[in-house]
Amino acid sequence: VQLQASGGGSVHAGDSLSLSCAAYGLDFSRSRYHMAWFRQAPGKEREFVTAITAGYSTYFVDSVKGRFSISRDNAKNTVYLQMNSLKPEDTAVHYCASRNGLRVGYRHTVAGSYDYWGQGTLVTVSS
Repeated sequence: VQLQASGGGSVHAGDSLSLSCAAYGLDFSRSRYHMAWFRQAPGKEREFVTAITAGYSTYFVDSVKGRFSISRDNAKNTVYLQMNSLKPEDTAVHYCASRNGLRVGYRHTVAGSYDYWGQGTLVTVSS
């Protein structure tokens, strides 16, 4: 299983950026997977950003509500993170993660709830 995140880059405050996470070895169309994005800023712990469940419920950390959106394309085994109105505090390495939705005990904000992680893609927002 491999999660491959892409789309990071350097932008200015107020700009938009779209991240993608392609899952290899997971069949979205046959199994139910929860997907999420976390991020880790320099010198800080990894934090939850957003999640989309196998049933398409979505969750966001308060700091990105109204600015970020998450979506999934099960036919392409891909999850997307659309980031608008970016702020310098959004600067971080962004990681995608997945969890088998058939397992019990899912807590979408907890990193330990996820089984697989991508390598991370860096988003840098300058003021």
